Amino acid sequence: MPYRLSYVANLVSQAIAQQYSALFNLTIPEWRVVAHVAEQSGITQQEIGLRTRMDKVTVSRATIALAARGFVSRSKYAADRRSLHLGLTPAGRRLYAAIAPKALELERAVFGQFSAAELATLRRFLQRIDAAAAAAMMAESEVAAAASTRGA
Repeated sequence: MPYRLSYVANLVSQAIAQQYSALFNLTIPEWRVVAHVAEQSGITQQEIGLRTRMDKVTVSRATIALAARGFVSRSKYAADRRSLHLGLTPAGRRLYAAIAPKALELERAVFGQFSAAELATLRRFLQRIDAAAAAAMMAESEVAAAASTRGA
């Protein structure tokens, strides 16, 4: 089952990546950063990493590339000088406005064959998988922490 989930997720991501690359010259990590910044201006790279499960290097590289192309602005966070708050520039907002309809079109192409009830069931299953995986990770980290304190 983990293989099938990974395979399907990668297949959907690759289909989307082809479109975003061809139409907007964006990678999937770049699109994810743009989408999250559009949804919550002032978000940090760390928050994006937590929400997307992308590692910090991937988020950082995407953010640097987007800033270099004039789509994202970065400003120091007063409470933590190591964190950068991200915002979309006017060019970034135009990019998002152009991509968002295409993202919905791609979503319809992939999921349009399913009924509303099937999609609701799929969402519930995915939420349950999320919760179970998070609980398993938490339990594993607690076991590892306990083992490291016993060995210390």
